[in-house]
Amino acid sequence: MKPLLFGVFENAQANDSGTATWRHEKNERIHFDRLDYWTNLARICEEADLDWLFLADAWGWSEIDGVRPEICDIETLDLPRLDPAIVVAAIIHATRRLGLVITGSTFVEAPYSFARRIATLDHLAEGRIGWNVVTTGTAETAASAFGKSMINHDERYNMADDFMELAYKLFESAWEFDAVERDREGHFSNPVKVHRIEHDGPYFKCDGYGNTHYSPQGTPVIFQAGSSSRGLEFAARHGECIFLGGGDVDYVAEQVQSIRQKAKRNGRNPNTDIKIICAISCVVGETEEAAESRYQSILKVQRPEVAAASYAMFTGIDLSKHSIETKMSDLQTELSQSQIQRFGEAKVGDVLKNWHANGVRPIPYVGTAELIANALLEMASKCDLDGFMLVPVVQPLSTIEFVEQVLPLLRSEPVKPKAPLILTLRERLLGAASSVLSDSHPGAVRRGS
Repeated sequence: MKPLLFGVFENAQANDSGTATWRHEKNERIHFDRLDYWTNLARICEEADLDWLFLADAWGWSEIDGVRPEICDIETLDLPRLDPAIVVAAIIHATRRLGLVITGSTFVEAPYSFARRIATLDHLAEGRIGWNVVTTGTAETAASAFGKSMINHDERYNMADDFMELAYKLFESAWEFDAVERDREGHFSNPVKVHRIEHDGPYFKCDGYGNTHYSPQGTPVIFQAGSSSRGLEFAARHGECIFLGGGDVDYVAEQVQSIRQKAKRNGRNPNTDIKIICAISCVVGETEEAAESRYQSILKVQRPEVAAASYAMFTGIDLSKHSIETKMSDLQTELSQSQIQRFGEAKVGDVLKNWHANGVRPIPYVGTAELIANALLEMASKCDLDGFMLVPVVQPLSTIEFVEQVLPLLRSEPVKPKAPLILTLRERLLGAASSVLSDSHPGAVRRGS
């Protein structure tokens, strides 16, 4: 079996995944606004030789009929949160090998300033930065905050394609990779290798010079998680590390096969140019009974009122207004369609119950480390997965238990002391010989042009 990749999913806020676990006595994420929380977590991931730490983000918040429910403030459901780019900048010094992935929205960000920000991080991290591209699933409230007009789901992906086209020009074309010479007797930068960028797209325009020179990776590693038909097309074209939200084996296997086929149609190698990972959660115990008891203690801190408000944040749909017998497949939204599709033919009542327990987090594996590891290895094999992203239930305890008890059973060989050579995130994830985009990637055509 091929070696698997592993990362940890995080949010720079007290809660995550649409749940309210901040009340749990073991949950240290309540201190999300303290630097030592993040440096400690980064060191845990680094010492376990995980491949990346991933920071999710959102600009919107929960509203039902234009009103933000009080439960959102009481349970810190959606706000406050911190800027993941600044969090990552603050913890770069605490790591040497760990990949650091931030979320950036093509709906609310400006390509020119965003390109400078993430290229700066890639320079400071010596090529360990990834960009999770989102079109902003909470677009309705985010649009209001930014004074923008609401754009429907599929058009946001059209907008994202234009954003990526300009971003690739700024990453790959504005400064050639060897434009900066630092020669005290000659040039600091070679003017022949610095180029003006002109872009006149349907959504974004630019006429000027890139603000930041070519970073160690050029374009940061592109992470993507679209699960709608349009989202999968976008992921297959642009994504290098594509992650799925979980589900039963047949559903995940079908998604993996679809993504690999779409990637091939886009002229990319479906096995070497992309890696497909799946979100997982787990609660570990010495026995299955002990694990279940721990899981129930976590569920007890949840409040049922959170479910409807949380679901509305991601979808704009107030489930409390629908009959519990309504099929999820009958509902429509222009926000996050994946949070409808993931439930298939389930009924509203079942979803409310499930969402109360897990939010967007996948239903956790609950049991011994051996039971969980065996289930994950079987899933990886049957679904042709390249790895997993842990979505913790309680932080940092969930991550510590995973890396100490489950992870050693998932690795094909023990972790050995690292050589001085430090790989870029792209080299690490794709096994690539180069730190820059592969020639088959659509962004590579902009390199040096």
